[in-house]
Amino acid sequence: MDFVSIRVITGDLARLVGFYERATGVRADWSGEDFAEIRTGSATLAIGSTRTVPLFAPGAARPAVNHSVIIEFLVDDVDGVHRNLAGSVAELVKEPTTMPWGNRSLLVRDPDGNLVNFFTPVTPAAIAKFAR
Repeated sequence: MDFVSIRVITGDLARLVGFYERATGVRADWSGEDFAEIRTGSATLAIGSTRTVPLFAPGAARPAVNHSVIIEFLVDDVDGVHRNLAGSVAELVKEPTTMPWGNRSLLVRDPDGNLVNFFTPVTPAAIAKFAR
């Protein structure tokens, strides 16, 4: 089994895709007007409009109500991401901070309120863990 993606449902696809394109520097692959993917080397963030939900099961997902999942991106320079996103995030939850486990993390909320962690390993143990 392979973990392939996380899908976020949104009421404003263009806005949310634009946020993730800016944050990651990755252009989205669009599959029609209701679905786009931000593909990285290790995972995909799929973003679907609310019109896609009934294809799975009507009412099975609602946009902008999640407070239990953190979407995480390993980045080369978390402080650079912070500068790039300055003034454009819905909420800055925590400025870049080195965590006890060795990652320097930036926590923000995307335009739909989903919690997003951009992190860069900075201690030798964390760097070794995420070596590519």
